[in-house]
Amino acid sequence: MERLLIKGGNSLSGKITCSGAKNAALPMIAATILCDEKVTLRNLPYLQDITTMFELLGSMGSEIMLDEKMDFTISSSNLKDIEARYELVKTMRASILVLGPLLAKYGRARIALPGGCAIGSRPVNYHLDALKELGAVINLRNGYIEASAKKLIAANIRFPNITVTGTENLMMAASLADGTTTLSNVAMEPEIVDLADMLNSMGAHVEGAGTDKMTIKGVKNLSGTVFDIPADRIEAGTYLVAAAVTKGNVTIDGIDPNRLMRVIDKLKNTGAEVEYENNSISLKMDLESPNPVDITTAPFPEFPTDMQAQFSVINAISNGTANIYETVFENRFMHILELNRMGCDIIVKGNHAFIKGVNSIYGAQVMATDLRASASLILAGLCANGETIVDRIYHIDRGYERIEEKLNYLGADIVRLPS
Repeated sequence: MERLLIKGGNSLSGKITCSGAKNAALPMIAATILCDEKVTLRNLPYLQDITTMFELLGSMGSEIMLDEKMDFTISSSNLKDIEARYELVKTMRASILVLGPLLAKYGRARIALPGGCAIGSRPVNYHLDALKELGAVINLRNGYIEASAKKLIAANIRFPNITVTGTENLMMAASLADGTTTLSNVAMEPEIVDLADMLNSMGAHVEGAGTDKMTIKGVKNLSGTVFDIPADRIEAGTYLVAAAVTKGNVTIDGIDPNRLMRVIDKLKNTGAEVEYENNSISLKMDLESPNPVDITTAPFPEFPTDMQAQFSVINAISNGTANIYETVFENRFMHILELNRMGCDIIVKGNHAFIKGVNSIYGAQVMATDLRASASLILAGLCANGETIVDRIYHIDRGYERIEEKLNYLGADIVRLPS
């Protein structure tokens, strides 16, 4: 199993370009199932989760082509299999996103219950209950979701809790349903808007994306399109934190600052100088130690749970104390034990982490438990004294494109070690 060796102490500086967003790309790949024509996706990040989603579609009969511009064209007109097998689904929870498109287009689907990061319960019952309201018949057998519907019929659906993938699944399913579906208490993340834009470019009628209520007028069929994957806001936020914890000066190009305003505000509170334009964000940290910042995670537009672990590192080396409250997932502090092994002073009680800043932390051998935990351990290694080895980095490869290359370009010293 590959590892990362990080020699800490280097201040990061320079400019890098943000990669395409994994969390936007995965539902868009699933959405290609909805039409018979070819769909071209540009600016796809090279990530394990993207590869897994392509393997999943390929196993069902989709044709996937890569051109000289590194654009992917997907044709799902002749799917021979409507089953998402456990061998592929077990590593990635986003596999559930093929359920809605398969059900809407082919009237049936058999999907293994998904796996992925062990960051707490992310039940799929919200997806299933909502699809039942559209007229689907759903059974759970032997670890699989078996769904069928002669034709999905529009309905007024309110999610009991906000769910990003549930919102995306229902958006795609409702696009081919009879009538106009109303979805309320939906996720408002930028990736929801991106999916709506893509569906509309295919001929769908989705309105209200980015608010807590959407209406989707079903159409008989969707057409092909060419669509650009937007930049990854979490990747951008992670590299801005890397600059902050190394007393660096870094610019991230290709990212819309409006997608990161809560993160930007908190970074300013740490004492960092943050400037942004239409398509870039720059951060400079001159303080010897950052100021502590309290964090409460919540669905967009509030502070993202996917940036909580990274801010744990900022607070761990701050000049005071801070509180972090995790309200989205109930098991997302597993990185804290590893950070404490590096000399951090963090106490966790339930969904609350109390962090006392220390003057310095030191390198150690640590183990990643999930995608964003991996990022936090790399950030800690960058600002630690000595060498840090991060094990189980397959997590980081699921969500960050060439992370060690980008950080090394900014002046880090990271080597990928073979298994």
